[in-house]
Amino acid sequence: MKSIEELKQLYEADLRPQLEGIEKQRKAIKLLWRSGTALIIFLFVFFNLLPEGFIRFVVGAISVIAILFLFGKGLVIYYRYRKVFKKEVVSKIVNLINPEYNYNSDKHISSTDFVASKLFKKTPHRCKGDDYISGQIEKTDFEFSELKAQYKTVTTEDGKRKEEWHTIFQGLFFHANFNKHIQGTTFVLPDTAERLFGKLGQKLQKMSNRGELVKLENPAFEKEFVVYSSNQQEARYILTPTMMEAMVSIRQNYKLKMSFSFIGERVYCAVEFKKGLFEPRIKKSGVNFSDVEEMFQLFGLIETIIHEMNLNTRIWTKD
Repeated sequence: MKSIEELKQLYEADLRPQLEGIEKQRKAIKLLWRSGTALIIFLFVFFNLLPEGFIRFVVGAISVIAILFLFGKGLVIYYRYRKVFKKEVVSKIVNLINPEYNYNSDKHISSTDFVASKLFKKTPHRCKGDDYISGQIEKTDFEFSELKAQYKTVTTEDGKRKEEWHTIFQGLFFHANFNKHIQGTTFVLPDTAERLFGKLGQKLQKMSNRGELVKLENPAFEKEFVVYSSNQQEARYILTPTMMEAMVSIRQNYKLKMSFSFIGERVYCAVEFKKGLFEPRIKKSGVNFSDVEEMFQLFGLIETIIHEMNLNTRIWTKD
C-alpha cells in the first residue's frame, strides 16, 4: 500500500488545486441552504403574528416559493459539486492505492451478496450505496463499497397507512475469495454481551441460532469477538492463531465494530459507520488534508484485511 508521504505529494500537486477550484461551489451551497433554513425559522416564529387574510397568504406563499428555490438551487449545485469531487478527488485516491482497481462512484455491493453473508437476520427490502471498488490483490479477488441496507414495515392506524424504513446495516461491506471451499458457516461477531454483562453475557452468548458457540484459546480475541459455527473443527481450521491476531489488530487499530462470516468460498466483512463516507463536506472547508487522509485509510482497509488475514496465502488452496 502507498505511504502517507505519497498521499501528501498527490494532495499538494493535484488534489488541493482541485479542491480549491470547487470551493466556491461549496460556499454557494452552504449559503443557499443556510438562507433557506433561516427563512423556515422566520416563518415558524413570525407567521402567526401576521394579520390573518391576504397579507398572511402572500407572505406565506412567497416564503414557501423562496424556500423551495433556495434548497432546490443548492441541491443542483451540490450534485455538480459531488460529481467533480468523486471524479477529481476520490477516484485519484483509489488510483494511488492501486491503479488496477475498478472504481465506480455510483455502484454498490449487490443485495444478493449482502444476503449471502448471513451476517444479518433481517432480509433487506432495499440496499443503497456508492463508491464501489473491485479488484484483485495477488490471487485474491474482492468487492467493496459503502452500503446501507433497510427493511420496510407497513402499519395502519386510524385508517391511515404508515410506511417506515428501518436500517439493518450502514457502513462498509466487503467480500473476498477465501481460497478454500468451506463446508459449514462460521461467524465472527463483536462480543458486546460479555463486555457489557460479564458472566451473564457468557450465558447469553450460548443463546444463538447461528450455530454452536466456539471457544478459542486467545484471550485478546475472546475479549473482542464471539464465534459461532455449524462445524467446530472447521471454525478452528479457519481461525488460526495468525488469523485471530490479525482480526484483533484490525479491530484495535481502527476502533470499528466489525463482523465476519466464512461461507462457501468467500469471507464477508461488515464494518459499521453511522455517517456517510467519501462524500464532500459542506459545513466546513473542503480544502483539508485530514479528510483526504481519512478516505485513504478507509479505502486502504481493503488491503489491510486481505494482507493481515493472509487471504493471499494459499494454505488451503482450491487449486
